[in-house]
Amino acid sequence: MSWSGEDVAKPGQWQGEATPAYHSGVTSPAISPYASLRLPHFRRYVLAVVVMTLATMIQGTIVGWQVYELTHDPLALGLIGLAEALPYIGASLFAGHVADRYDRRRVAIAALVVVFASAVALLVLPTMLHDSPRALVRAIFSVIVASGLARSFLQPARQALGAELVPRELFSNSVTWRSGAWQLAAVIGPALGGGLYAVGGIRLAYSTSAVLVLVAIVALLMVHRTPSPPSPSSESIGTSLAAGVRFVFGERIVLGALSLDLFSVLFGGATALLPVYAAEILHVGPQGLGLLRSAPAIGAVIMSASLAHAKPFQRTGRLLLQSVAFFGVTIIVFGLSTNIFVAVAALAIGGAADMISVFIRSTLLTTRTPPEMLGRVMSVNGIFVGSSNEIGAFESGVTARWFGTVPSVVMGGVMTLVVVVVTAWRNPTLRTLGRIEPPPT
Repeated sequence: MSWSGEDVAKPGQWQGEATPAYHSGVTSPAISPYASLRLPHFRRYVLAVVVMTLATMIQGTIVGWQVYELTHDPLALGLIGLAEALPYIGASLFAGHVADRYDRRRVAIAALVVVFASAVALLVLPTMLHDSPRALVRAIFSVIVASGLARSFLQPARQALGAELVPRELFSNSVTWRSGAWQLAAVIGPALGGGLYAVGGIRLAYSTSAVLVLVAIVALLMVHRTPSPPSPSSESIGTSLAAGVRFVFGERIVLGALSLDLFSVLFGGATALLPVYAAEILHVGPQGLGLLRSAPAIGAVIMSASLAHAKPFQRTGRLLLQSVAFFGVTIIVFGLSTNIFVAVAALAIGGAADMISVFIRSTLLTTRTPPEMLGRVMSVNGIFVGSSNEIGAFESGVTARWFGTVPSVVMGGVMTLVVVVVTAWRNPTLRTLGRIEPPPT
């Protein structure tokens, strides 16, 4: 079905079906909080999300520590994010087109194969280039580029695939469990990475990461579903790509939520500098780095469990703005901390606040996007998220080089608060959003 023609569903409505009255809670009172987890193929999908995220978090923790040990330069940590973000953003729109044109499960599996090859490369490169630290750093960055390109195809295909596995009345419920599963793995992954490094060094950590990617591939191979009909083959690539962008920019509430996430995390990307805090400010080593990286996800998991049993949000827009503002405050507290317990607490509370934003944004996208456009719309979302996380990491590295690590983090938190104020002022539609419902047909 072409989104660019006249015979299409309006945003939030599918052809030939009545539009459901969705709201912003995880479930309606008649739906069990665990309803989507009772579907076996969705459980396998969640397993793939968990083990893939574990692999990513282990790898990210060790790569950051390894590069900082080799360079002792905070800018290099920012460049890690940039090396992944540029290919990710550059290929995202086309990746979304591919996810809507071809079998999403196969696209996700193909991307995971490349991620597995990247994990193996990180495992063998230190042995091959142990006599040349500069060459090793360059090779690591090359692997990160390849991994970023693979992730650009993985994300929209995997996210759209998740929506194919549950009935429409469980979309919000599935969003919570998908996000919660990701956050749970994000809690365990960094700490596990630090522990593996302490026990067996880089080789054990990267080997575990590679094995986990293989498990994710097997889990997706066991997922079966009835796929959404692909976009018509007569539709040009340019038209297909433009449709996804046009949809997002035509939805003022969705665009406002994505922009808020983009700029708040762009300025509040303190996680890129965690190796500096672990090594030079808090003096806790790689094990402490794993704990610091896990802290935001600890808070997010707790918040995710709360959201699974929460009543419908009545003032969703106000809650979104408040949660992002609170996230900015926690970044400032973390930036000024010199105690590991204060730092972990600030990051955990910030993760809880961020989880509210993630849930609201994901629910908006899932409920308002027709299934045949999910890949393209998720790719646009990926550009916003990828820009905020990876380019935010680069911004943090640059400002840390210019002004110092602590001023860089504190300034980022302050700018996040500025973004919230400007968004609330410039987007009253988002500010006054009540329940999340599809627009009127």
